[in-house]
Amino acid sequence: MSLIRRSNVFDPFSLDFFDPFDGFPFGSGSNSSGSLVPRTSSDTAAFAGARIDWKETPEAHVFKADVPGLKKEEVKVEVEDGNILQISGERNKEQEEKTDTWHRVERSSGKFLRRFRLPENAKAEQVKASMENGVLTVTVPKEEAKKPEVKSIQISG
Repeated sequence: MSLIRRSNVFDPFSLDFFDPFDGFPFGSGSNSSGSLVPRTSSDTAAFAGARIDWKETPEAHVFKADVPGLKKEEVKVEVEDGNILQISGERNKEQEEKTDTWHRVERSSGKFLRRFRLPENAKAEQVKASMENGVLTVTVPKEEAKKPEVKSIQISG
């Protein structure tokens, strides 16, 4: 797993990939290679549905992503332009043998990419990531809430 800080995000408003055919057995593209394994027209759309929860605690923003079967070396966590958290990776397709007969293909393969715009109170330079039992946890600490300053004013007279 690598933690990379980048700048110059190409499109900061495109924070997610959406596949309207996600969950359908035929995928989003055609299968022109003659393989029995369905493929999608976009590598990203094949596994774009990586499910991620984002919760805010008093101390941090916590992201949890289900990435079963992936090693930490196959997942990247990046911060772009100081406030865009990007989680990406790739699950490689199982090798096809000419003698194999596939009866069902339900596990997805391909690339995934998810992007989140962090709020102003996030300390993006202190991001930490860990992975355990197929769950990636990314913790982004928050700045302490500033208490309003109360100033007493002397009344003259």
